[in-house]
Amino acid sequence: MGTMHGPDPLWYVVGTLLVAGVIGGVYYVVRGELTDPEVADTTAPVDPAQTSAATATSMDDDAAPATSINPESDPQARVLDLLPDDERRVLEPVLNSPGITQIELRDRSEFSKSKVSQTVSSLEERGLLYRERQGRTYRVYPSDDLRQQQPGK
Repeated sequence: MGTMHGPDPLWYVVGTLLVAGVIGGVYYVVRGELTDPEVADTTAPVDPAQTSAATATSMDDDAAPATSINPESDPQARVLDLLPDDERRVLEPVLNSPGITQIELRDRSEFSKSKVSQTVSSLEERGLLYRERQGRTYRVYPSDDLRQQQPGK
């Protein structure tokens, strides 16, 4: 009555732990090589002159964008850069076409009706835009501050 046929279930547990341990050990050994950016490819010889030239070039590349982008020259771009992607997708069409309806915003941003409404409400609470009722929808306008910061206005 009490006899069991087949392998003992304890062997399944031991085998599972053994396999998990082997996989974890391999991952631990390989992890440093896969994630460490400073580990160089040791198969190719490295010329010190090339290394110093590459370092000088990368330092120049890093310095160039910082000097060419002046946030004070385009404050509107700075505001858009600070916003999350969904809010930016709603605010950009408003800046490009002041007085756009929320229905048109929904089409341009490819968001649902409720997502556009929630995002516009959030931007309105923060003073980045305002809306005026027109029939069953709203016309959305950028705030006075954003309108003054637009280039060419």
